[in-house]
Amino acid sequence: MSIFNILLTIHILFGTICLITGIVAMFAQKKKGKHTEWGEIYHASYVVITLTAIILSILNWDKIAYLFYVAIISYSFAIYGYLARKKRWRNWLQHHIRGMLGSYIGAVTALLVNIGMYIPILNLFPPIWFWFLPTIIGIPLVASVSKKYKKQRKN
Repeated sequence: MSIFNILLTIHILFGTICLITGIVAMFAQKKKGKHTEWGEIYHASYVVITLTAIILSILNWDKIAYLFYVAIISYSFAIYGYLARKKRWRNWLQHHIRGMLGSYIGAVTALLVNIGMYIPILNLFPPIWFWFLPTIIGIPLVASVSKKYKKQRKN
């Protein structure tokens, strides 16, 4: 097995972990505990997929250079949301929500760009849509969740 295939396997494995733990963290109770535990696993797996994505893209630049940029931009959201909570920035919760959900949109985008054409119903869309569909659906959800928690903190 080549180094590329080994890294790709690691990337897919941790990408799956990232997508699953992201959803679990989103729906876990938000007090310190389960949400934090799942969030830490989400963040750690995001670090692995970012590093493997960067290396994979460098190894096969002619075909998957886009992966380098998707990885950097997506992880930027993850670290932004992660640090907002860890460093207790002013209005940290709003920053945390935007960053973490933004990073999840990035992970879903990466997934759809690579396998969207094999998913029934989604395969009816032109492939270019896979780059934009998660953002089109995700941004209003991020705004809604952010607004919900902003109201809760005022009460």
